[in-house]
Amino acid sequence: MEAAFWHQVWKDRNIGFHQQQVYAALTENIHYLGLKQGDRVFVPLCGKTKDIAWLLGQGFRVVAAELHEAAVIELFKELDVEPEIEQLAKLKRYHFEHIDVYVGDIFDLSKDQVGVIDAIYDRAALIALPESMRRDYAKLLNQLSDAAPQLLVIYEYDQSLMAGPPFSVGADEIGALYGESHNTKKLANPKLIKDFKDGVDGHEAIWILTSR
Repeated sequence: MEAAFWHQVWKDRNIGFHQQQVYAALTENIHYLGLKQGDRVFVPLCGKTKDIAWLLGQGFRVVAAELHEAAVIELFKELDVEPEIEQLAKLKRYHFEHIDVYVGDIFDLSKDQVGVIDAIYDRAALIALPESMRRDYAKLLNQLSDAAPQLLVIYEYDQSLMAGPPFSVGADEIGALYGESHNTKKLANPKLIKDFKDGVDGHEAIWILTSR
């Protein structure tokens, strides 16, 4: 993941990945995680997703990470709250009541900083990373969360037609990344998304990863 690339994406407002509504894959499938009110959900590479407001509204606590600080400022503005901001060694922490967002390189996060994580909601964070970084990313999530269960939303398409990001990640790679730490299950059939990006069709795949 090239930090300069993603900073430019946000500066150019080339953020088609940002949804204007809560993502259906979250609301329809979060029950698979077996959470209870007060549990803490980690949202990696969160942007300014409206999914966070929904999670908070369901009585969950949220901890998240985002590279681009302006996205986090917009997130809290849309939540209509004024966060406390703390400068850490390599990161900033935005905090308000039941939400903590860490700004900076996700690989600089430590378990001591993020605290308890009961589940992970990864909507297209994994596929924002090139193949060379995805194994380290999966390892990091397991370290931060003690291999907590995950709701994972990814996309599959013919990688030869588009360079990415987002990148195409298939079942074999999910098994390689998480098979030792989790039971992996793809839900139903992947949903076709016409003109996913740059005229290329893709399929949305939803995975539930449960701790072994």
